[in-house]
Amino acid sequence: MLSIDNINVYYGAIHAVKGVSFHVDEGEIVTLIGANGAGKSTVLKAVSGLLRSKTGDITFMDKSIMTTAPHKIVQLGLAHVPEGRRIFLRMTVQENLEMGAYTQSGSGIQEDLEKVFALFPRLLERRKQVSGTLSGGEQQMLAMGRALMSRPKLLMLDEPSMGLAPILVEQIFTIIEEMNKSGSTILLVEQNAQMALSVAHRAYVLETGSITITGTGAELAESDEIRSAYLGG
Repeated sequence: MLSIDNINVYYGAIHAVKGVSFHVDEGEIVTLIGANGAGKSTVLKAVSGLLRSKTGDITFMDKSIMTTAPHKIVQLGLAHVPEGRRIFLRMTVQENLEMGAYTQSGSGIQEDLEKVFALFPRLLERRKQVSGTLSGGEQQMLAMGRALMSRPKLLMLDEPSMGLAPILVEQIFTIIEEMNKSGSTILLVEQNAQMALSVAHRAYVLETGSITITGTGAELAESDEIRSAYLGG
């Protein structure tokens, strides 16, 4: 579904992503783990068109998206939930969700809203509430729900557990698994390696901009090297 081939991304003179290649197959949860500054978020920004690679290619559904505008990438079926949630704080929950449906025709939006509210019952309770007054966990649910309103074939999640209490982290990851079981393919960037590996079918470790280790989620969770570096083992 998604193929990244030898991308190199720079911030000015800083070489942030160095020759990264990997793929995501339909129906998978694939995770990128690594320390702060490893280049994880930069990879997602390159995929969604917010940053451009100087080399290589990025293909989605067998179509190159290397030069495609970000809003066109969303229309192709690839949604990005950025780090920090980035919801519209002065809009209500429902207005945020409706903004996520800008690529859809009016006839199916109500049905999509009902699906999001079924997945996130808390959002149904808060549908008329101004989004800036939500808790951190509720804002994360809203950011994910807004992305689902675009009916993505592939959903990219950047640090969904950031700043959340442990009980909310578990809830968010349960929802990620539910979304996957309902047919969503997911590319997950997450600093909480233990949680990420517990739900991922496959995983890649990024270190200083390069992929250094690959394997199934279970394999990496059992790896002594990974346990020592990322799981506190």
